[in-house]
Formats: sequence, C-alpha cells, structure tokens
Amino acid sequence: MRNPLNISIWEMSLLTVLLALAACSSPEQQPGVLTQETDTSVRYIQRRVVLPEVPQRGRIIDRNDSVLVATRTHYLLKLPRRPPLDTLALGQLLGWGPIATRKRIADALPYEDMPAGYPVELTLTAGEAKRVRRQRKDWPQLTLTERPQRTYTTSVGAHFLGYKSDEAQAFFKQAKRYRRGRFYELRNGGIETYYNGLLNGNRGYLHPLVDSLGQTHGNWAPDTAFQQGQDLHLTIDVKLQAYAEQLMGRRKGYLVALDPRTGEILCYVSGPVYKPATITAPDQALVRAKLLEHEKMPLINRPATLANPPGSVFKLVNAAVALQLGAITPTTAFRCDQTLLSCVHRHPQPKDLTMGLQYSCNPYFYQVMRNLINFVPDSLGQDSVAARHANLAMWRRYVRSFGVDSVMGVDLPREAPGFLPTPEYYDKARGTTKWTYRSIYSLSIGQGEINLTGLQMANMAAIIANQGWYYTPHLVRNVGDNGPLPRFTEKRYTLIDSTHFAALLPGMVAVMERGGTAETSSLADVGITVAGKTGTIENDGDDDHAAFVGFAPAENPEIVVAVYLENAGFGATAAAPYSVLVMEKYLRGEIAPRRKKWEARIQQRARRGY
Repeated sequence: MRNPLNISIWEMSLLTVLLALAACSSPEQQPGVLTQETDTSVRYIQRRVVLPEVPQRGRIIDRNDSVLVATRTHYLLKLPRRPPLDTLALGQLLGWGPIATRKRIADALPYEDMPAGYPVELTLTAGEAKRVRRQRKDWPQLTLTERPQRTYTTSVGAHFLGYKSDEAQAFFKQAKRYRRGRFYELRNGGIETYYNGLLNGNRGYLHPLVDSLGQTHGNWAPDTAFQQGQDLHLTIDVKLQAYAEQLMGRRKGYLVALDPRTGEILCYVSGPVYKPATITAPDQALVRAKLLEHEKMPLINRPATLANPPGSVFKLVNAAVALQLGAITPTTAFRCDQTLLSCVHRHPQPKDLTMGLQYSCNPYFYQVMRNLINFVPDSLGQDSVAARHANLAMWRRYVRSFGVDSVMGVDLPREAPGFLPTPEYYDKARGTTKWTYRSIYSLSIGQGEINLTGLQMANMAAIIANQGWYYTPHLVRNVGDNGPLPRFTEKRYTLIDSTHFAALLPGMVAVMERGGTAETSSLADVGITVAGKTGTIENDGDDDHAAFVGFAPAENPEIVVAVYLENAGFGATAAAPYSVLVMEKYLRGEIAPRRKKWEARIQQRARRGY
C-alpha cells in the first residue's frame, strides 16, 4: 500500500524516535529534580533551597563562664619545600629565637629526621601574621592563609573537650599508621563529637513546589528553620581541672570528681595529660607522633573507656549488698584469719563492719562474701551448687543497680560498660558447674573478674554519699539557654535500702582517722571530715595500682573523688593524698600550710611520671 503522505518507513521511524526524545527532555524532568503531578496537565518541581546564612559553631564554657573552646581565625604560614630556608632570618621576621624557630619547625614534621623539603605549616598569632604581611615583598616564598578553626583557650581538659572530626584528619592518618589495631581506642572526640549537632546548629532550608515558569505553589515538605550553634556550659571547674592535672602530670591513671547532689562532673583527668590543641594544630605532628608511640598511651581516655579491677574500694559495695541480703549486720565480727587471705598490714581484730572497713581487713570481707555466696535456703535443701549459682546471680543483680556492668550514658563517646561475672561465666571459665566459693573469692576484695571504669567508681561513691540514689554523671549542665539533656535530670535508685548505706559511713570516716588506712590524709585540721576507702590492686609482674574513693564533708557531701594511679603502690600513700588535696582545693580554695610540702612532693612525682 502507498503511504498517503509520501513518507518512507525509515522517515517515520526517525520521526517517532525524535518525538520520544523530545518528551524525555522536557524541562520538568531534569536529572536530580523531583516532580509532583497534581492533575493531568500540570507538574510541579520539588526544590530544596539552602538559606545563605551559615551558623557559627557554639562555644564551650566552664561552670564559671570561662570560654574554653571557640571558633576563631587561625593564621597559617606555609614554608617552601625548596630551597632550604634561612631559619635565623625567619625567626627574626616572626620575633622568635633561633632555638624556638628550629623547634617549631621540627614539631610540625610527622616524625623526626624528616628529609629536607617536606611541606611545613606553622600556626601564627595575629601579630606575627601582620609582620609577615608587612614584609611580604622580601619573603615571596612564604604563603600566609587564614581560616576559621576551633581554638582552645585552655591547656587542660583534652580528654573531655575532644576535637572536631574534620580538623583532626591529620591525626587520624597518623594514628592509623602508628597504631592500626588500636585506632578505635585512640579516637576520642570528647564532647565536641558527642554534642556535634547541637554545636553546629542548622543551616536552614526551604522546600517549595514550583511550576515550569518558576512560580511557587506551596511546600512539598516542612521548612527547616535556621538555628545558630548552641553554646555548651560545662559542669567542669577549669581551675580545679588545672590543679588536678598538675597533680597527675605524666603519671598513668585518672581522677574524677563530681557533685553527688547533681551528678555534675567537677573535674575529669586522664593521665598522662597533654594539651587539647595538640590533636588538631597543624604544627604539632611530631608531638602527636610521640603521644601515639608513648608507652603509657596518654591518648586513651581512661575514666570512660578503660575498665580495671577496683580493688578494696569495692568492699563498700559488697558490704552494702551483704547487709541488704542479711548475710551480715553492722555488728558482725570476723577474725582476721590469715589462712583464708593475707592482710597487707597488722591491725586489731575487726569486731564489727566499721573496724573491717577502717583496717580494710581482707579476711573480714572474704568471710562477708562467703556468707553471701554459700548460703543455702531451705527451698534448695542440700543443693549447694544451685545455691551458689543463685546467690551469685542475686549479688550481681544488686551490684548492677550501682550503674556498673553497663554503659551509664555519660555524655562522652565510647564509654565502656565494665564487667561483672555471671554464674554461666564461671561455669565456662572453670569447666564445671561445681565451682566453689574458694575459686571466686577474689570478688570479695574487688579483684579477679570485676572491672569498673573511673566514671563508675566515682558514681559508686556518689551513691554511698547519697545513701542509695544518683544522677547519671555528666559534663554539660546547659545547652544554650536550656538545661542538660533530660536523662541527666532523672533520679535513679539502687536496690539497697538507705539504712545500709548509713551503716557504711562510720567505717569510711574511721578510714581517715587515727588507725585507719588513710589516717595521714585527714583534713580534720581545717574542719573537714572526709569519708573514704583506700584500695591496693595486685598487678602480677609489676607494681601494684593505687585507688581511693571518698567524699566530703562526710555529713553533707559536696564533692566525690575517685582516683586510680597505675603502678603507684598503696592506695593509702599514693591515691588518698591526691584525692584529699583536690577536695580541699574545691571546698576551701587553697591548701593548708601543713600540706604544702606534701603537695610539692606529689607535683614533683607528677612531673617525673611516677
């Protein structure tokens, strides 16, 4: 049949393809643009419009309104790769001495003995940057740039302040190279990471529906309001923090102090300490490398992420549980039987719980826990195996109500849960369900399989100070004009009656008095009664660890302190003095003259790292 329009089949096929392409290339169907059909003839385009104003990141401010971190202009001076630079002349330009100039350049290199010509950036002050600009013609090989960056106005608090992730990329690369297997442990974004969204604020977005002529026809989604970054007002007292860090220095360990009435963390120290700007400063690459390679691993956030056996301070918890479950009473006496467990110091026979705590008698608490674990109720008849399993499970249930063996929800990333053993754990570890108390007695003195973080240790002491309740420890007391996150205002209770916590107090006060394990750390001379408990943790093959928890004033606690010093020896001689100095500094604002030599000795040890 002849085509009436005289068009060939090939021409008709081409026309069909062109029409199809024209339909596909409609301006209403551009790639990446969503459309919405409201009727058969009109199509609307869904657009997302970014508002031009950029929110400024919020500041971090301590409890006394001192600004600790803020976004400010940084001046960076990039040195040429070649030829070698006249460092003497550069120092004169910047107002630095020759030794300081060489050190600044060396610190900016990622490792020592770098080959010549490696690119280097130095951080300058505004005044130094001004001098470079004035003499730019004489130094054409130097490049000066400006950029906004987080600025630390303090040299303390690195482990809780943290850093912005995008400003720490150079550190991440170094960490991956030096400590590949432990990179996750070494990352510590602190509250900068935890509260990143609130600090950043919202850019602001509109979501209009527009037609092909650009006319708006309502919204396809709710608009996002612009919001400036929120300031974080911390619970930290930066002056107390600086003092506590000075006492920690290069030693391994931690100190956590908090207000038991609110759960607010007053100071948070992880040792060895370092300056917070080190992680993000462009000219601190060598310093970061040394931190990464340091045998004491200063970059680990010990109070939150490292769990250790608590030692004898855990006797307080075991005593409270034993009182609650009827395994002992406050007047229960046990002989200091060295055949059961050795006691590290001579003392009178403990005639009651107060004396057991005062002297930290290991055999006494061995027998406290034995009473609890070996008790066989009538309902189980002669089945001692089932009784031990049930009693250990019951003990664990009560201990967990102290906020241990689980993440408490502190406002820091990567909080560790700690660990409490279960009956099933021992079944597997011992290879039998017929394990006896003698094989798990180390629980009675806070060793063996028990592990607590520093935050959990401090919270444990706060619970005792409050006689049974606590607020989850936290670092931020106000977000902008609002209070802390809601979960930090929720009062939490243990499963122990308050009367049993009250029974612990006389023994904790006696610890700090004549004959007690920490009698030399008393603050009675300045009218402050301290309640405390020392701990010495066995460390196979190395020096023992020292621990202490306590609060003051004992009758109306305002501050709780938990200290853990690795390889420091006895808790009474190493951890307790450190703790009470922090208490006295907080409560009085100064250290009494009679403890000045004591203070100087601790500071000297801190500088030496032991």
